[in-house]
Order: sequence, then structure tokens, then C-alpha cells
Amino acid sequence: MSRRLVIVVRADPVICGHSGEARNLAEVAIRQGFDDVRIVTWPLATLQASGLPLKPLDTVLPYSPGIVVERPEGVGDYRVPDGRVVEGITGRLVELFTDGVPTVALSLYLTPHTTAVVSALAAARATGLPVDVTTIAEAVGSDITNVVRSCVDSGRFGAAAHLLAAYLANDRCVAVSAFTREMILDAAAELDSVHGTTFAPQCEARISISYPAIDAGAYIALDPRDTATVLGRRGLVDGGYVLFLSRLTKAKGVNDLINAYARSRARHDVQLVIAGNGPEAVALRAQAATSGAGDRIVFLDDVSDADKPHLMAGCAAFVLPSKPRPEFVETFGIALAEKMLAGGGPVITCATGGILEAVGDTAVLVPPGSAHALCEALDHVVGGMTPAERTRREVAARQYAMRFDREQVFANLFASLTPAPA
Repeated sequence: MSRRLVIVVRADPVICGHSGEARNLAEVAIRQGFDDVRIVTWPLATLQASGLPLKPLDTVLPYSPGIVVERPEGVGDYRVPDGRVVEGITGRLVELFTDGVPTVALSLYLTPHTTAVVSALAAARATGLPVDVTTIAEAVGSDITNVVRSCVDSGRFGAAAHLLAAYLANDRCVAVSAFTREMILDAAAELDSVHGTTFAPQCEARISISYPAIDAGAYIALDPRDTATVLGRRGLVDGGYVLFLSRLTKAKGVNDLINAYARSRARHDVQLVIAGNGPEAVALRAQAATSGAGDRIVFLDDVSDADKPHLMAGCAAFVLPSKPRPEFVETFGIALAEKMLAGGGPVITCATGGILEAVGDTAVLVPPGSAHALCEALDHVVGGMTPAERTRREVAARQYAMRFDREQVFANLFASLTPAPA
């Protein structure tokens, strides 16, 4: 019997760990017997106009055969000033939900993907056609910081209630980390205390944890010759640079990293490579140019999916000095787990949000926002750590990160929900 998996997400080319997670879950689904796997996402023109950080299209790896990426166009004309594309996505989901194929629908991000799935399922059932759909909703940190928390803080009861109700309407509700789950419970409890609702006990009973799915095979056992080739194209050498690779936003702490690097002794031994894109790209380039170490700082905004593991494997240290801000808190840290799988130098990061769930006790930790502590950590990792300690940390980090391999995450996510497809 045919069985379908539909994943609704901001997919490639968006620079986001969860776009990679959607790809990884889709790849496993094909191997696990789903014969129709679809990623329903946004039109390229909409993504390009959104301001989201995007990878160059020619650097995105193709999906495996059997995975179909759909980008429904918007519905309506200029008289519908907003929501056209969401309506297009919702309409396509209605079609998929009513064509007779048993379907699991997984939404990554509650806004607007989960609300689109719930709306589509209600419409599908209203048609009177046979519907066999099981739904999973995965909440990420920005769902809470960017939507629920901001609505609660500003007294916008309706929007927060709508989102939590849509979340709880799914057959299974998961959060990407224990920290994210606690954020949801706290926001729901505050909403309940002010408005007399009962979201918190429902969330307490319903929400489980499903860590992001990572393709461990793309990071472990890299061929050193391939790594040398990738680095050589960039003018880099193995162990000759410190790497930051993520979105360029204020919450990622790149400004602190530039300040720390510029005053460190390590700058004389290694370059600083800042890979990624985002709203702070221009400001960070200007900061680097006036830091006193500008000639040692390299910005990369065209790193491909294929090159990323090699850049991680070749670095002397990987630094993600994330810090909590009102608009964003690092609720897991997918790039950290990827780096730990790839090997290379130690991770330097902050005990912010859910980062400790991603790194365990394998990372060098510094206080968020402290350029001084970050400087000391850079000097220790680059110049003061013995080869034996570096090797011990590398082995321990890879062993810890294997728990996030996509095969295991997929099995845990689907095992209690539905039997494996025939």
C-alpha cells in the first residue's frame, strides 16, 4: 500500500538548520519505505524577497530520487495583500490530503506551517472525501521568541491562542530541545494566568522532545584529500583558521568574536573565517575592517552543502558565541552538532538556551557576550591545548553527536506514531 510523507518547511535555499533537517528526514523516509515523499515549501521569488539569508542556488545539493519539492504559487492577485502564498500552500495540502493516499504530514515551524496544515486538514475533512492523515508539529525556538512570547508580552491574546491551539491540534507535538519545551510551557502558563485558558497542562501532557535530524554520514570519515582540495580552493590550510559558520545575526555573537580575535594572540597563528549570510553581514564586514585584524579575517557567503563538512573538519576551532536576545535564543545549535561529527578542533560556545543539549560536556564554554573570555578561550584552544587533549575532545564530541543521526531521530519520531510502511 502506498504511503506518503509531506514535510512543510522553509526549505533550501534558506540558511537554516531545519531546512537541512527536513532534507534529512525526507532522505530517511525514502529508505524506510515511504514511496511518496514531498517537501512543500515557498516559491523562490518569495524567499528571495523575504530578507531571509539564502544559499546561492548553485551550491544546494540535489535531493535524492523520490523526493519531490513543491513550491505552490500564491492564490489571488493584488487585492490579497498578504497570505497569498500561505493560501497556495494550504490549497496544495488539501489536494494531497484528499487524493486517497495515507499521509503523514510533518510541519517544521508552527508559523505558518503548522497553522497551514491544520487549516488544510479541516478543509480536507469538510469535503466529505476520504482522508487518512496523521500530523506531527515540530516547534522551534523562534516560534516562541518571535511569535508566542512577543504576543504574550504585548497582550495579543488571540494570536498566541491561535498558535498554541493549532500546535495542540496535531496528533503529535514535539519540540527541538528540552529548553524549547520549557519555553513553550512558560509562555502557555503565562497566557493561562492572564486569560484563564488551559494551554499549559495540555502542553505539559502532549509535548515530547525530538532533536534535529543530522546526516552523520556526510560528516564522519571525510577523505583528508578532499578536505585539502576544498580548503585549497579557499586559500586555507588544515588547522590554519578558526571558523564561524551560521547566520549573521546579532544573536550569534559574531561581533564579540571579531573583537576577541582582534585582541588575541591566536590571530598571529590562525585566520578567522566567518561563513554565512544574514542581516548583519554588512555591519560585521565593516567592523572587521576596522578591528586591526581585518587582513586576517575572511568572509565566505557561498559555502556549499558539500564543502561545509570539510571547512568544519579543517578548522583549528569552531566558535559559536551565541547570546540570548529578545528576538532569538539558540534553542539547540545544529551547526555545533554537525561540527562535532566532522572532527577538527574543539568547539567554543556559550551555555545559552539549548546549546548544552547539543554539545554535552565536550565544548569549551564562555559567558555569552564576553569578548574577554572568548579571547582567552581562543588563545587556549589554538596555542595552549596539547595534541592529546585535542584528540580526546574530538573523539568525545563525535561520540556525543552521533545521537542526533537522522536514522535514530527518524525512528524515534515515527515509531510511536504509526507502524512502518509496508
